[in-house]
Amino acid sequence: MQRQNVLGLSRNDLIDYFESRGEKRFRATQVMLWLYHKLVLDFDRMSNIAASLRQVMADELAVELPEVLTVLESKDGTVKWLMKARSGDTVETVLIPDGRRQTLCISSQVGCVLDCTFCATGKQGFNGNLDAGDIVGQVLQACLWLQEHRPNERLSNVVFMGMGEPLLNFDATFKSIDVLRDDLGFGLSRRRVTVSTAGVVPGIQRMCGLTTVALAVSLHAPNDEIRSELVPLNRKYPIDSLLDACRAYLASQDVKATITFEYTLIDDVNDTKSLALDLAKLLRDFRCKVNLIPFNPFPGSSYKRPSESRIYAFHKNLMDNGVRAMRRTTRGADIDAACGQLVGQVNDRTRRVARYREGVNPIFTPTTKIPTSSVIN
Repeated sequence: MQRQNVLGLSRNDLIDYFESRGEKRFRATQVMLWLYHKLVLDFDRMSNIAASLRQVMADELAVELPEVLTVLESKDGTVKWLMKARSGDTVETVLIPDGRRQTLCISSQVGCVLDCTFCATGKQGFNGNLDAGDIVGQVLQACLWLQEHRPNERLSNVVFMGMGEPLLNFDATFKSIDVLRDDLGFGLSRRRVTVSTAGVVPGIQRMCGLTTVALAVSLHAPNDEIRSELVPLNRKYPIDSLLDACRAYLASQDVKATITFEYTLIDDVNDTKSLALDLAKLLRDFRCKVNLIPFNPFPGSSYKRPSESRIYAFHKNLMDNGVRAMRRTTRGADIDAACGQLVGQVNDRTRRVARYREGVNPIFTPTTKIPTSSVIN
């Protein structure tokens, strides 16, 4: 019998598991505390559980972490892991230290199907979804690393901003969020877990009333013409429908909730004064903030990072016109861990890499369609 990965189980899943075997529901509490609070991964060491039950668990359950293949540390303290999922493909996970905050950027898919033109991940192709155990396992591996190498630091935030589109892997993403937010799991508050989407409108709609986590939306342009070049998904879900979904999500939250709009600034593409003014007009009445991300170069891209003066001017134009905006500091660029630079080793079932090698220009000619099996209806 194949053992089930315990890391993919929520508290309710564990309760069901133990009750189905005639055990009390508090066994779920015991196991979660050992795993996520004490970081004990060996059932034999869970000393407050009877030896006979520990043996049953060992026969039926497993703690299957993604395998760490490499660890790189940046001069600014950023850490990047290359991890092998159970599929055999690899994904990257990044820890970003910022004072007392320790933010972990995790992956939800192997590669990415969306092929945004400014993102290195999309150029790797796509080979499927990670399961909840692979997602939770990334977080647990980071906690184990901190325990050994930075024992005075604790994980404070988790963002689904690594490889993949989390809303195209909806069930596994939110099952893992159950563990991230559970007091018996990692105990993260709703504002310390962020789901980032390129604009999967049905996924945002499905979030309404289901969750209260923070939402970040990759906008990158104030009009459909430019956004469709940068984010091919915009052709299916244009800006008006995306913003309607964002309003619906805000309406399902408390009055303090906001949405973060991510905006990657690319030289001579989306960084002009007129576009800043258009963006301010578009978002002026939104409960939101804009996160400005200067483009981080990667091999094969013809895009360029704007000058400091253009970045400053774009930021100032937003602020002067009533939109709260912040510039994201580039972290981990020396280890290719900055936003948009994450890549893994992907068995590309979309043949995207092959098309690029055959001479299809990946810049401004996005041709990848979203597989029907990946779209939330």
